[in-house]
Amino acid sequence: MTAHGTIDRPLTHDPLKQALMSPYATTSEQPHGSATADFITAGAITSRQNRTREMQLIPEAMARAHMADRMREVDVERRALRVVAARRMQRRAERVSMRARRALAMAVMN
Repeated sequence: MTAHGTIDRPLTHDPLKQALMSPYATTSEQPHGSATADFITAGAITSRQNRTREMQLIPEAMARAHMADRMREVDVERRALRVVAARRMQRRAERVSMRARRALAMAVMN
């Protein structure tokens, strides 16, 4: 079995917990990539705090995005209703115009 690191300084695969590699360290003193106590606490606590803060803001961001999508949908629906109403009024105006032309033509012919 080839186990890297020691009991006091275990080798970790987490890049945040790995010790900085120094050029003067040899394999007999300290294995490269082994975790030091101060580096573990400093890097891990900050990353955990950032992660929880980001995770707490995820529902808020999702709600904001959902509301923005709903507002866009409502705007599109309003525009569509306006177009339908404008077409309806245009057809009504065209019918009134045709009636007026017919009435004028009847008046002129008689």
